[in-house]
Amino acid sequence: MKENKDTVADFRDDYPKFTPEMKYTHKILVPDMLPFHFEIIVDFLRKEGWDIEVLHNDSRAVIDEGLKHVHNDTCYPALCVTGQFIDALKSGKYDTEHTAVMITQSGGGCRASNYIPLIRKALKAEFPKVPVISLNFAGLEKDSGFPMGLKTLLKLAFSVFYGDTLMSLYNQCKPYELEEGASDKAREDCLQIICTAIDKNKYRSYKKWTKAMLERFSQVKRSNEKKVKVGIVGEIYVKYSPLGNSHLEDFLYSEGCEPVVPALMDFVLYCAVNNINDAKLYNKKSAATPLFKLAYKYLHHVQVKIIRITEKYGFEPLHDFEHLRRCADKVINQGVKMGEGWLIPAEMAALAETGTDNIVCAQPFGCLPNHIAGKGTIRTLKQMYEHENIVAVDYDPSATKVNQENRIKLMLATARENLLQNNRK
Repeated sequence: MKENKDTVADFRDDYPKFTPEMKYTHKILVPDMLPFHFEIIVDFLRKEGWDIEVLHNDSRAVIDEGLKHVHNDTCYPALCVTGQFIDALKSGKYDTEHTAVMITQSGGGCRASNYIPLIRKALKAEFPKVPVISLNFAGLEKDSGFPMGLKTLLKLAFSVFYGDTLMSLYNQCKPYELEEGASDKAREDCLQIICTAIDKNKYRSYKKWTKAMLERFSQVKRSNEKKVKVGIVGEIYVKYSPLGNSHLEDFLYSEGCEPVVPALMDFVLYCAVNNINDAKLYNKKSAATPLFKLAYKYLHHVQVKIIRITEKYGFEPLHDFEHLRRCADKVINQGVKMGEGWLIPAEMAALAETGTDNIVCAQPFGCLPNHIAGKGTIRTLKQMYEHENIVAVDYDPSATKVNQENRIKLMLATARENLLQNNRK
């Protein structure tokens, strides 16, 4: 028995660790998940001395590499992330002796909590000297070598706020712009504004920078044409990642629609509230519970202020998280917190209440919590909201982009008919 225990211990320690000294010698690769937010986050981390690069390889070879190294019963996001790392390392662009990969972990009760060992196993077969860095707040990996002090946490939090605002404003302007490329130019200008603010350690002046972004996008000349608005909800990776959702937002633009993507900060607050709810619902208290309460109170306060500023400029604000919680209570208990849990039906309800009746619920293969809390609540939501038009789209290695887009086109046909009827009234 002792020999078996030693063997298990040896196996757990038999992987390269990212040490603090590697900050000066290694390039860190990050999967392409958040096109708006990562540009801000990577910029300030680079200025702090980290050599970080967001991967944009998204060919079929990425999926094939994922299939080679990850069991096909594992969730699709894990396959995409692993495949993107392996494909990039095989490209010859990187010195694999001085390269590391980084992945975030929420610590939830789903397969995502096993990404690190999955990626390590894949890298051991092909690139055994490449360490894996876990960016998590649940204590899953205590020796990641990546420091997370209060200053860095605050920069990350405000990067999320600014990334959410930038994403929302861009989506509200891009489909209606009268001058092609005007929204992209506004996006680049706003990125420069925010990155400069963070560089000068003035990032907490969120009112000033939010107004600056709103004023810049107000300069984009837009048509008054009524277009179909399509909300995107679901598992966090496929909701935001172009690789994971087959470039869903680009497809909606090509169909003349306005994508409406909920804020990433909602997921951050969801994770904080779940820790608070654990104490209330399951008597699962810890020393961190008061810290989560404090963090939630502060972040929600900032979110509400940003919402009020956005409304003054005539743009549609992102949802108030407390409103999302009330929406969830109409559909499902907040104790349902595996994966994205109650957040998915809450977002679908909130979208319906703010005029976005058409929704794509992104369903990655192998994500059981998403199928239960997402697809499982659609019938109830349709009963609650008469005009809600929801399509659940599966994203997996065998699903073709054509089939996915055809399912969405069927939903859009109904959406256009409803829009036409509303315009006649």
